[in-house]
Amino acid sequence: MDLLHIYFPVSGVETSVFIPPLVAFVISFFSSMAGVTGAFLILPFQMSVLGFVTPSVSATNFLYNVVGTPGGIIRYMREGRMVWPLALAITIGTLPGVLVGYYIRVRFLPDPRSFKLFVGLVLLYIGVRVVKKIIRSTTPSAAGANGNFTISNVTYNLSRMGFDFQERRVEFSLAAIVILALVVGVIGGIYGIGGGAIIAPFCVAFLNIPVHTVAGAAMFGTFVTSIVGVAIYSTIPFYNGQTAPPDWFLGILFGIGGLLGMYLGATCQKYVPERIIQAMLALIIFAVSLNYILQFFM
Repeated sequence: MDLLHIYFPVSGVETSVFIPPLVAFVISFFSSMAGVTGAFLILPFQMSVLGFVTPSVSATNFLYNVVGTPGGIIRYMREGRMVWPLALAITIGTLPGVLVGYYIRVRFLPDPRSFKLFVGLVLLYIGVRVVKKIIRSTTPSAAGANGNFTISNVTYNLSRMGFDFQERRVEFSLAAIVILALVVGVIGGIYGIGGGAIIAPFCVAFLNIPVHTVAGAAMFGTFVTSIVGVAIYSTIPFYNGQTAPPDWFLGILFGIGGLLGMYLGATCQKYVPERIIQAMLALIIFAVSLNYILQFFM
């Protein structure tokens, strides 16, 4: 059994080979139902439990997204729930923000204590948005309203985008999506999450896009920006003249668990009431957020 307890020289982490994929599977299974990869929870696990606190932890988080998100993306595509114009708009907005976010991370937040405070504040805001959505939600979940989850009649131009879902027309501003994605890209670049954990709740809360339709697009945006994030951290020497590449083996192990968890989570999404999923996520988010914020002041 000692052979299964390994040391990762890049990160300095020492743990069982089964722990990273198992943790990633459980987190991604539930979070992927809301269009979130779970990277926003994988990061604190790496920092607090595994003791991985160098800037490379963000790159490793990006690598987890690169390996894991195809599981959810493929499933949403097979079910006809991928809105490609929305996915493209999210990607175009977040890509420039990733570079800016990376620069802020390595220049101004290399200290783990300060970074944990930033992580805590980001998670706290996400949790508040999730709770507000739960409180305001008065309509029945899509799972109980209509068995048809296929997205149809997708239209778009330079100003607006729309599609048909669950016997209703969904329309929203294209400019709003791109601007929101740009801001999210900066935060996601700092945090190493690709932005999906933030943009999905924003799309649902502010633009009234159903979570069953935004999930696939948010995951695709996370996938593309995470590829860029790994490349940036691995090649650009912003941090004291050095790069901050991921721990490849550790990131791949997390990604394998995420790949399976996101595929199954996307499969089960339409059978689980949206408010239950959001409530579980809110509890986890608040627990981690308060822990990190309190650590900064202690």
